[in-house]
Amino acid sequence: MGRTVLPYSHIWEEERSRWQKFRRALRREDQAHFDRLFELARLHLQAGVYASNPWPLESMLLSMLLEHEKTLSAIQDRLKRLEGQGVEGLETENLRS
Repeated sequence: MGRTVLPYSHIWEEERSRWQKFRRALRREDQAHFDRLFELARLHLQAGVYASNPWPLESMLLSMLLEHEKTLSAIQDRLKRLEGQGVEGLETENLRS
């Protein structure tokens, strides 16, 4: 008989559990950021399933990087808009934030 393949969400949970000792060794404020990274990876579970990578951590790390890239790009776009607005535009933008 063939081997049963675990759902990728179970693999994600196992990988997260595997890193719990590392997490506990982090400072409390870093633990929150560490948890956020794993939540970012969860956003792309479907891509991990599709890739069927033999090393799930690679898919998870790329998912984390993808989310960071999207955030960085949004920050850069906002900075360019603010730089183009000058001082008057900054005051308006701060009111919206």
